[in-house]
Amino acid sequence: KAQSNLQEMKARGGTVLVITDEKEAPDATYSVRVTTHSSWTAPLVLNVVQQLLAYYTAVVRGCDVDQPRNLAKSVTVE
Repeated sequence: KAQSNLQEMKARGGTVLVITDEKEAPDATYSVRVTTHSSWTAPLVLNVVQQLLAYYTAVVRGCDVDQPRNLAKSVTVE
């Protein structure tokens, strides 16, 4: 499902940033490789990197990170 979403983003002209622990991400416009030493801890490390990226992106954009818009809607939908 994730691969399908990446291809759809590229087809619509979007910029794709992939954060991975693998050597390369062929469908990505940009890729960030995070070195992990264990396949057990890789999801935890990658999640921390993604959360920090989201936080700092929101701060740069001037968004209120303590009270995001439509929080209830995004939590209850899907």
